[in-house]
Amino acid sequence: MQQIAIGIDLGGTQARGALVDERGNVIARREERTDAHGGPDRILSQIHGLVDALLTTSDPSNVVGMGVSAPGPIDTVAGVARNIPTLSGFADFPLRAELQKRFLFPVSLENDGIAAAIGEWQFGAGKGVDNLIYVTVSTGIGGGAITDGRVLRGRRGMAAHIGHMSVMPNGELCPCGNRGCFEAYGSGTAFTRRARARAMACSETTLGANGNEIHSRDVFAAARKGDDLSNQLIDEEAEILGRGFTSLIHIFSPDIVVMGGGLSNEFERLQPGIQRYINEWAMPGFKDVEVVRADLEHNSGLIGSAALAFLAQENGRSDTSSKLIRRGHKG
Repeated sequence: MQQIAIGIDLGGTQARGALVDERGNVIARREERTDAHGGPDRILSQIHGLVDALLTTSDPSNVVGMGVSAPGPIDTVAGVARNIPTLSGFADFPLRAELQKRFLFPVSLENDGIAAAIGEWQFGAGKGVDNLIYVTVSTGIGGGAITDGRVLRGRRGMAAHIGHMSVMPNGELCPCGNRGCFEAYGSGTAFTRRARARAMACSETTLGANGNEIHSRDVFAAARKGDDLSNQLIDEEAEILGRGFTSLIHIFSPDIVVMGGGLSNEFERLQPGIQRYINEWAMPGFKDVEVVRADLEHNSGLIGSAALAFLAQENGRSDTSSKLIRRGHKG
């Protein structure tokens, strides 16, 4: 009998679900737009709907459990969402307990950036590597760290909220309430906001032609056609990401930095500028750290979340950290 786990990746823009086997293969996958302002009951209903849809494709008796990744800060020790900036109503919300009420199989909970880091470490771009930083650049910026062959979780399991390190004193307002965060400048949302503002002030760009709303994909499409403003915006984004990644490299000393999230779809265009910044401004001894694209693409968090369910089954409890250290370290 093939054992499978359910992975749920709850994001500010998309809610995704998948059935995953023990080798990290995605057997079935579903997704829908997150009702980010609908409140906890609506979000829980969305998760339930995804699970129901997935289970129509497989025998529910084969499911060992479910792992759920969500934006932070998530107190994974207590199973509580402390205050998720991108989802309304998730302040001190007992997310794991509320999920467990709705499902018969065990539920594990993890910060989305850490879950994606686990997925890439065990099955993707970081397989066999003892030190990596995973950075997702999407609606916001999140991440996770693997250090010395261990998942870095920190106090309450809330380590590596890298999107909220300050990069600009008294800068742009971030959804977290602070100003000048990496997320407020480098996220896909910030990139799009910057593009819309600059396009309105530029008469020589094709961006926003005919009154069309500008999205990040439009900027890259226009850049490929030679639009000067679009290429300038992309170069600026690469520099912002390079600056943030360089700080992370100095702090964590990873073997690689793995980039995922929506903007990683344009990794080939962004990577040279990111790497150029690192090569120029990183301290000697850090300049050779390579930035690579996530192998698992949008499935990093799903597969990492499912891995938590398998590990919880092996441990016989919801705290998977000790088992994960040993299993992951073997590569």
